Amino acid sequence: MFTGLVEGIGKIVSLQSYRGGLLAEISAPFSLKDTRVGDSVSVDGICLTITEIRGSNFKAHLSPETLSKTTFKYKHLGDFVNLERALRFGDRLGGHLVSGHVDGIGKILSITPIEDFWKLRVEIPAEFVPYIVKKGSIAIDGVSLTINDFRERVLEFMLIPHTLKVTTLCLKKPGDLVNIEIDMIAKMVYKWISPYLENLETTKRRLTLEFLKEQGFF
Repeated sequence: MFTGLVEGIGKIVSLQSYRGGLLAEISAPFSLKDTRVGDSVSVDGICLTITEIRGSNFKAHLSPETLSKTTFKYKHLGDFVNLERALRFGDRLGGHLVSGHVDGIGKILSITPIEDFWKLRVEIPAEFVPYIVKKGSIAIDGVSLTINDFRERVLEFMLIPHTLKVTTLCLKKPGDLVNIEIDMIAKMVYKWISPYLENLETTKRRLTLEFLKEQGFF
Protein backbone atom coordinates (compact mmCIF):
# COMPACT_ATOMS: atom_id res chain seq x y z
CA MET A 1 0.00 0.00 0.00
CA PHE A 2 1.24 3.49 -0.90
CA THR A 3 0.23 7.12 -0.42
CA GLY A 4 1.00 8.65 -3.81
CA LEU A 5 3.63 10.90 -2.20
CA VAL A 6 6.72 10.26 -4.32
CA GLU A 7 9.99 9.78 -2.39
CA GLY A 8 12.25 10.54 -5.30
CA ILE A 9 12.99 10.15 -8.98
CA GLY A 10 14.78 6.96 -10.02
CA LYS A 11 16.48 6.00 -13.27
CA ILE A 12 16.21 2.81 -15.31
CA VAL A 13 19.74 1.41 -15.68
CA SER A 14 18.97 -2.04 -17.10
CA LEU A 15 16.12 -3.80 -18.93
CA GLN A 16 16.22 -7.50 -19.78
CA SER A 17 13.60 -9.77 -21.34
CA TYR A 18 12.42 -12.43 -18.90
CA ARG A 19 10.00 -15.20 -19.92
CA GLY A 20 7.53 -12.90 -21.64
CA GLY A 21 8.07 -10.11 -19.13
CA LEU A 22 10.94 -7.89 -18.07
CA LEU A 23 13.62 -7.70 -15.40
CA ALA A 24 14.31 -4.05 -14.65
CA GLU A 25 17.13 -2.54 -12.62
CA ILE A 26 16.48 0.91 -11.22
CA SER A 27 18.76 3.36 -9.44
CA ALA A 28 17.13 5.05 -6.43
CA PRO A 29 18.06 8.55 -5.22
CA PHE A 30 17.65 7.50 -1.58
CA SER A 31 19.30 4.94 0.68
CA LEU A 32 18.05 1.35 0.49
CA LYS A 33 19.65 0.29 3.80
CA ASP A 34 16.28 -0.30 5.48
CA THR A 35 14.81 -1.93 2.35
CA ARG A 36 14.85 -5.70 1.88
CA VAL A 37 14.38 -8.23 -0.90
CA GLY A 38 10.66 -8.97 -1.04
CA ASP A 39 9.61 -5.42 -0.15
CA SER A 40 7.18 -3.57 -2.37
CA VAL A 41 8.04 -0.39 -4.23
CA SER A 42 5.91 1.81 -6.47
CA VAL A 43 7.59 2.54 -9.81
CA ASP A 44 5.57 5.10 -11.78
CA GLY A 45 2.57 3.88 -9.80
CA ILE A 46 3.22 0.17 -10.43
CA CYS A 47 3.60 -2.02 -7.35
CA LEU A 48 6.71 -4.14 -7.89
CA THR A 49 8.50 -6.63 -5.65
CA ILE A 50 12.21 -6.05 -5.08
CA THR A 51 14.17 -9.19 -6.03
CA GLU A 52 17.72 -7.91 -5.61
CA ILE A 53 19.47 -4.93 -4.02
CA ARG A 54 22.95 -3.69 -4.92
CA GLY A 55 23.92 -0.44 -3.27
CA SER A 56 21.38 2.16 -4.35
CA ASN A 57 20.09 -0.06 -7.18
CA PHE A 58 17.30 -2.62 -7.03
CA LYS A 59 15.84 -5.14 -9.46
CA ALA A 60 12.23 -6.14 -10.01
CA HIS A 61 10.31 -8.37 -12.41
CA LEU A 62 7.40 -7.13 -14.51
CA SER A 63 4.93 -9.77 -15.64
CA PRO A 64 3.22 -9.83 -19.07
CA GLU A 65 0.00 -8.70 -17.32
CA THR A 66 1.77 -5.69 -15.80
CA LEU A 67 3.27 -4.74 -19.14
CA SER A 68 -0.11 -5.01 -20.88
CA LYS A 69 -1.77 -2.63 -18.37
CA THR A 70 0.96 -0.03 -17.89
CA THR A 71 3.30 2.32 -19.70
CA PHE A 72 6.37 0.31 -18.67
CA LYS A 73 6.33 -1.51 -22.00
CA TYR A 74 7.35 1.81 -23.58
CA LYS A 75 10.26 2.47 -21.18
CA HIS A 76 13.91 2.69 -22.26
CA LEU A 77 17.30 2.76 -20.58
CA GLY A 78 17.88 6.13 -18.95
CA ASP A 79 14.19 6.92 -18.47
CA PHE A 80 13.24 8.49 -15.15
CA VAL A 81 10.51 7.04 -12.91
CA ASN A 82 8.68 8.04 -9.73
CA LEU A 83 9.59 5.92 -6.71
CA GLU A 84 7.79 5.35 -3.42
CA ARG A 85 8.39 2.60 -0.89
CA ALA A 86 5.44 0.91 0.79
CA LEU A 87 3.52 2.65 3.56
CA ARG A 88 4.30 1.44 7.07
CA PHE A 89 1.73 1.24 9.88
CA GLY A 90 1.95 4.43 11.87
CA ASP A 91 3.12 6.57 8.94
CA ARG A 92 1.24 9.74 8.07
CA LEU A 93 -1.15 9.35 5.13
CA GLY A 94 -0.57 12.64 3.36
CA GLY A 95 -1.88 11.62 -0.06
CA HIS A 96 -4.54 8.93 -0.47
CA LEU A 97 -4.57 5.12 -0.35
CA VAL A 98 -2.85 3.82 -3.48
CA SER A 99 -2.53 0.08 -4.13
CA GLY A 100 -0.05 0.22 -6.99
CA HIS A 101 -2.42 -1.85 -9.14
CA VAL A 102 -2.64 0.29 -12.26
CA ASP A 103 -6.09 0.35 -13.88
CA GLY A 104 -4.98 1.55 -17.28
CA ILE A 105 -3.25 4.19 -19.36
CA GLY A 106 -4.19 7.83 -19.91
CA LYS A 107 -2.81 10.49 -22.24
CA ILE A 108 -1.66 14.02 -21.47
CA LEU A 109 -3.60 16.45 -23.64
CA SER A 110 -2.14 19.77 -22.54
CA ILE A 111 0.17 21.45 -20.05
CA THR A 112 -0.37 25.14 -19.35
CA PRO A 113 2.14 27.03 -17.15
CA ILE A 114 0.49 29.54 -14.80
CA GLU A 115 3.41 31.35 -13.16
CA ASP A 116 4.97 28.65 -10.90
CA PHE A 117 2.08 26.21 -11.35
CA TRP A 118 1.03 23.91 -14.20
CA LYS A 119 -2.50 23.19 -15.34
CA LEU A 120 -2.48 19.58 -16.52
CA ARG A 121 -5.22 17.96 -18.62
CA VAL A 122 -5.32 14.18 -18.95
CA GLU A 123 -7.64 12.01 -21.06
CA ILE A 124 -8.72 8.76 -19.38
CA PRO A 125 -10.43 5.62 -20.75
CA ALA A 126 -14.23 5.90 -20.89
CA GLU A 127 -14.74 3.03 -18.42
CA PHE A 128 -13.09 5.08 -15.65
CA VAL A 129 -15.57 7.98 -15.84
CA PRO A 130 -18.16 6.56 -13.36
CA TYR A 131 -15.52 6.63 -10.60
CA ILE A 132 -14.54 10.28 -11.10
CA VAL A 133 -15.73 13.06 -8.79
CA LYS A 134 -14.66 16.68 -8.59
CA LYS A 135 -12.06 17.20 -5.84
CA GLY A 136 -11.59 13.44 -5.64
CA SER A 137 -8.20 11.70 -5.71
CA ILE A 138 -6.46 9.77 -8.46
CA ALA A 139 -2.91 8.50 -8.99
CA ILE A 140 -1.09 9.61 -12.15
CA ASP A 141 2.23 7.78 -12.60
CA GLY A 142 2.06 7.07 -8.88
CA VAL A 143 1.50 10.70 -7.90
CA SER A 144 -1.54 11.45 -5.74
CA LEU A 145 -3.41 14.31 -7.41
CA THR A 146 -6.68 16.11 -6.72
CA ILE A 147 -9.14 16.37 -9.61
CA ASN A 148 -9.86 20.10 -9.93
CA ASP A 149 -12.43 19.61 -12.66
CA PHE A 150 -13.46 17.15 -15.35
CA ARG A 151 -15.56 17.08 -18.47
CA GLU A 152 -16.46 13.70 -19.93
CA ARG A 153 -13.12 11.85 -20.26
CA VAL A 154 -10.81 14.80 -19.58
CA LEU A 155 -9.47 15.48 -16.08
CA GLU A 156 -7.91 18.76 -15.03
CA PHE A 157 -5.25 19.15 -12.33
CA MET A 158 -3.22 22.02 -10.92
CA LEU A 159 0.33 20.97 -10.14
CA ILE A 160 2.08 22.88 -7.37
CA PRO A 161 5.83 23.74 -7.51
CA HIS A 162 6.73 21.01 -5.00
CA THR A 163 5.07 18.29 -7.12
CA LEU A 164 6.92 19.54 -10.19
CA LYS A 165 10.20 19.50 -8.26
CA VAL A 166 10.02 15.98 -6.82
CA THR A 167 8.23 13.97 -9.54
CA THR A 168 8.67 13.19 -13.23
CA LEU A 169 5.53 15.16 -14.10
CA CYS A 170 7.80 18.13 -14.77
CA LEU A 171 9.28 16.16 -17.69
CA LYS A 172 5.96 15.38 -19.36
CA LYS A 173 4.68 16.86 -22.61
CA PRO A 174 1.38 16.66 -24.53
CA GLY A 175 0.90 13.21 -26.04
CA ASP A 176 2.80 11.38 -23.30
CA LEU A 177 1.13 8.33 -21.78
CA VAL A 178 0.71 7.92 -18.02
CA ASN A 179 -0.33 5.16 -15.63
CA ILE A 180 -3.69 5.70 -13.94
CA GLU A 181 -5.01 4.19 -10.75
CA ILE A 182 -8.56 5.07 -9.74
CA ASP A 183 -9.22 5.75 -6.06
CA MET A 184 -9.88 2.30 -4.59
CA ILE A 185 -12.59 3.65 -2.27
CA ALA A 186 -14.43 5.11 -5.26
CA LYS A 187 -14.28 1.73 -7.01
CA MET A 188 -15.61 -0.11 -3.97
CA VAL A 189 -18.46 2.36 -3.40
CA TYR A 190 -19.47 2.21 -7.06
CA LYS A 191 -19.47 -1.59 -7.06
CA TRP A 192 -21.62 -1.58 -3.90
CA ILE A 193 -24.24 0.83 -5.22
CA SER A 194 -24.27 -0.27 -8.89
CA PRO A 195 -27.09 -2.84 -8.36
CA TYR A 196 -29.27 -0.06 -6.92
CA LEU A 197 -28.43 2.21 -9.86
CA GLU A 198 -29.43 -0.59 -12.23
CA ASN A 199 -32.70 -0.93 -10.31
CA LEU A 200 -33.35 2.78 -10.81
CA GLU A 201 -32.69 2.47 -14.53
CA THR A 202 -34.97 -0.58 -14.85
CA THR A 203 -37.87 0.95 -12.94
CA LYS A 204 -37.40 4.43 -14.44
CA ARG A 205 -37.30 5.89 -10.96
CA ARG A 206 -35.18 8.73 -9.62
CA LEU A 207 -32.67 8.63 -6.79
CA THR A 208 -34.75 10.06 -3.94
CA LEU A 209 -34.82 9.81 -0.15
CA GLU A 210 -37.80 7.48 -0.47
CA PHE A 211 -35.85 5.13 -2.74
CA LEU A 212 -32.85 5.13 -0.37
CA LYS A 213 -35.11 4.29 2.58
CA GLU A 214 -36.65 1.39 0.66
CA GLN A 215 -33.18 0.00 -0.05
CA GLY A 216 -32.21 0.18 3.64
CA PHE A 217 -29.64 2.97 3.44
CA PHE A 218 -31.19 4.71 6.50
